[in-house]
Amino acid sequence: MSQIIRTPVSPAELEARLRLHRLPELGPARFRKLIEAFGSASRAISAPASAWRSLGLPAACAEARRSAEIRDGASHTLAWLERQGQHLLMWDQPDYPALLAQISDAPPLLFVAGDPAILEKPQLAMVGSRRASRPGMDTAAAFSRSLAGAGFVITSGLALGIDAAAHQAAVDVGGQTVGVLGTGLEKFYPQRNRRLAEAMIASGSAVLSEFPLDAGPTASNFPRRNPIISGLSLGVLVIEASVASGSLITARLAGEQGREVFAIPGSIHHPGARGCHQLIRDGAVLVETIEHILEALRGWQQLPFSARAPAISTDHPLLMLLHAAPHTSEALADASGWALPKVLVALTELEMDGRAVCESGRWFARVS
Repeated sequence: MSQIIRTPVSPAELEARLRLHRLPELGPARFRKLIEAFGSASRAISAPASAWRSLGLPAACAEARRSAEIRDGASHTLAWLERQGQHLLMWDQPDYPALLAQISDAPPLLFVAGDPAILEKPQLAMVGSRRASRPGMDTAAAFSRSLAGAGFVITSGLALGIDAAAHQAAVDVGGQTVGVLGTGLEKFYPQRNRRLAEAMIASGSAVLSEFPLDAGPTASNFPRRNPIISGLSLGVLVIEASVASGSLITARLAGEQGREVFAIPGSIHHPGARGCHQLIRDGAVLVETIEHILEALRGWQQLPFSARAPAISTDHPLLMLLHAAPHTSEALADASGWALPKVLVALTELEMDGRAVCESGRWFARVS
């Protein structure tokens, strides 16, 4: 079996890889199998159909590889790559994210809109329910702001709910964030988050996908982004999730990939907390403040910076505490050293100003 190409990819080889990537029923494993068998995509494209059949590949793959539709799709992608801020990362090239390359099912091609260099920075994945509660959204935003301020790139799936709150909060504080799509970059889904994705790209962050540019929102594609989200990251923080949530799949994959798994607990009466409680029972780190995350990651040998708690851009001491994590009134009194009546008066003022909100007995900093 031939060795995989490790030299720079020629224009002809790039075009051949893009054609292979678009073939029906040809996922990452079969893509690699072809490259390993023939030594290059160019040779694979020109090989006889009998050679493809001998590898156990579906007949549809061999039949489609020379079609006009496949050629046109590859040509369109090459034109897309000519535009500023649009990139293709290949698994056997030096600019492919090193941490992602370690996982067994790393996608052979990644299409990136924005700055691909941030994929080499320390990333923390934040995931959770698409139908998150207001406290869950505020918790996601608070942790994202703090973790982005500590130097982490915030990585998530650009879905509604927790994902969007995490991305938006990172952008709001001038941090960096990565969105991993379950569609092609030209078939963005969900449309409600398109402006957020554009803001991410414009501010120096990135949106990426393993799928061809025109791949639509099919149900089978969305789970495939989970191992990418966890694979890019040092750890995965689950904010709010039911026991049937896809976020638990991402957390399980993170554990299998040797990443840290973090979960924020909630009320025993809230269905959206049960997934997090299950993760904690299974060994996830119980998180109440970002210090619990920073403490777990300080020992990670690949962490190239001295993780520290961020400085929050606010002059109110209670908001500084709430930006780090939600608190009860009593916990704020203990943490701040203020008398409880003084804390209650201050919280009332913050609530009237729209800067804090109380939900289920805990106070949250409001998302700006």
